[in-house]
Amino acid sequence: MAEAGIRGAQARNRPYHPVRWRAEWLALKCVGAVCNALPLAAAQCVAWVVAKFAFFAMAGRRREAQRRISLVLGPGVSAREARRTAWLSLRNTAFNVVDMLRIAKTDLKRLEALVPGADKCVRRIREALGQAGGRGVILALPHCGNWDLAGSIVELSGLPIFSVAARQRNPFVNALMGRMRSGHGMEVLERDGGPRVFVEMLRRVKRGEVFAILPDTRSRTPALPVPFLGGVANLARGMGLLAREADVPIVPLVMRRVAWRRFEIEFFPTLFPDRAAPREAEELRLTREVVAQFDRAIRQDPGQWFWYNKRWVLDPVREKPRRQ
Repeated sequence: MAEAGIRGAQARNRPYHPVRWRAEWLALKCVGAVCNALPLAAAQCVAWVVAKFAFFAMAGRRREAQRRISLVLGPGVSAREARRTAWLSLRNTAFNVVDMLRIAKTDLKRLEALVPGADKCVRRIREALGQAGGRGVILALPHCGNWDLAGSIVELSGLPIFSVAARQRNPFVNALMGRMRSGHGMEVLERDGGPRVFVEMLRRVKRGEVFAILPDTRSRTPALPVPFLGGVANLARGMGLLAREADVPIVPLVMRRVAWRRFEIEFFPTLFPDRAAPREAEELRLTREVVAQFDRAIRQDPGQWFWYNKRWVLDPVREKPRRQ
């Protein structure tokens, strides 16, 4: 898998950095070994210290996160509140890394202790699968709490689930993260595979699998204009398109970290596509309804959301000029 990534980078004339790539891979392996050797509470304490250091060291990224928070939450939010929200967001991200590195040793019993609503989550998805009549469902989550744990809950409950993720620039890290994400057998397809990836997604969902997606990130190319966080976000049409083409429901939910080692799940109404509606209008409707629920959840507890993404979701997308 890593060798394929190297060949791909060479084919695209990207820089080849074997020493740096292997150093990054080794560092991640070492961090994973430490996280798995320590008890969970101790590993989280280490992550807290690292997050606190990064919070001060990455001053530029921190200020940008605070600017976004103030922009979204409005003038009623003080600078101190925006700073605290930015800190909680970064701390939760560090805790998420610990959870991901330890995911292979987290069985269903431990997950149910971390997430008391895990059984309700599984029942909700099974109910949607029954309504789908033999087809699958789309599990939609925002970048809140720990979204990876939701996938692990579904997989450990015996339901087939898969997801899609972007390919990391470092092929060794990409291969390692793929193994981590699939710690319980959840296959992760690479988003950079072009149209054939969507065809594979469609095939899997039609045969009854669960597709987990994070639809709250900005698309790099012009897609669907959706009201979000007080502005208009350019969001990918994949969720709505897949739901309509496969004729499967969307199950939106939000996972919140309510303590260092405790989560809660908030459920929203299941959405069903209307095959008789025009394709683009239906894609937009489904995406808007899901994102509207996420918007309210983020505003209620903004420290749960990831505010540090390099691609700010409300930045406009500039169309590339066409060649004459």
